[in-house]
Amino acid sequence: MKIALYAGAYVKDKDGAVKSVYQLVSSFRKNGYQVAVWSPDLSLNDDHRGIVVHPVPSVPLPLYPDYKLGFFTLDTRRQLDDFAPDILHISTPDFIGREFLLYAGRNNIPVASAFHTDFPAYFRYYHLGFAVGLAWRYLAWFYNSCDIVFAPNESVRLQLERHHIRNVEIWSRGVDKVLFDPLRRSERLRSSWNAADKRVIAYVGRFVVYKDIEVVMRVYELFMLGEYADKVKFVMIGSGPAEEEMRRRMPKAVFTGYLTGEELPAAYASSDIFLFPSTTEAFCNVALEALASGLPVVVSDAGGCRDVVGRSGGGLVAREGKSEDFYCKCLALLGDSELYRLLQANALAFAEAQSWAVVNGAVIERYKKMVECTDSDVGDEERLVNFG
Repeated sequence: MKIALYAGAYVKDKDGAVKSVYQLVSSFRKNGYQVAVWSPDLSLNDDHRGIVVHPVPSVPLPLYPDYKLGFFTLDTRRQLDDFAPDILHISTPDFIGREFLLYAGRNNIPVASAFHTDFPAYFRYYHLGFAVGLAWRYLAWFYNSCDIVFAPNESVRLQLERHHIRNVEIWSRGVDKVLFDPLRRSERLRSSWNAADKRVIAYVGRFVVYKDIEVVMRVYELFMLGEYADKVKFVMIGSGPAEEEMRRRMPKAVFTGYLTGEELPAAYASSDIFLFPSTTEAFCNVALEALASGLPVVVSDAGGCRDVVGRSGGGLVAREGKSEDFYCKCLALLGDSELYRLLQANALAFAEAQSWAVVNGAVIERYKKMVECTDSDVGDEERLVNFG
């Protein structure tokens, strides 16, 4: 089986979606299948270990240059023709993703996609609520033009179906238990944070408004006004356009920048609580990484993080956008050692069962069946009529 994969970004450890794609490609390779990757966002420092990775022409996004807008070219089409894939996997429903979808339709190639990111949810953070309906209309066309679309959990599957998206199945997420392990806890690292005798509350992710970082800053401010002001240390792992404001409002917090390799799991394991109030996550890979590292998590009751906590029993859920509730949930973990140990034990037990080999093995079996039967229930002409 030859699999052509398009990803909006293919930079190792860039975000949860990219980590999932990397793991999927690795699983394809371990099972003996050929994979070729196309992306507008690549790193010259990444070792792709023999996988053919095609750069796509691109320009940085004006408001967020960390991410890029790519363009489908004649070279891209020739590369696809030369590779002659048996199936296409599209991880990002952007302009290039659309062209890959149309290419699949013209060549009668089965195509799968995955819902990694709730892009329509971002619009309300930028006062663009009027665009939500149009975005979902496009996504409904896009995903219904695929033979299958993978949701990371049941709540996202139901969300997609409410927007009239068909052919939705579950592709969950795994975690590398060798990499993310409580044994990576480092007292030396904690000392470098000036946290040797403190409880560390960590955040991992982009510093952007749609990650609800306002809640993070407000929780910090509530702690600095309370009895735990000298007993906690906030560690902010990541970067983004809101970093300057976060540094200004969180002067005693540690800002590490982006961490990769073994530095990231060491930072998780050297923390005590994982705070992540985002409401726009489809799955929440960072919460699963935190659980695997032995950290109880405090997350929002909206979005995919809630599902991770519900399945694992490894954390507490606070009301969306309510900083005081997030603060109280963190206080509960700090003040109740029995509760903390129970959630920590649940977290580790759950993470132990989340193997990438099992999770991705189900996807591979599904793809094998799709290749064996390339006729879809709906003809290509009907599938691609509205936006094609």
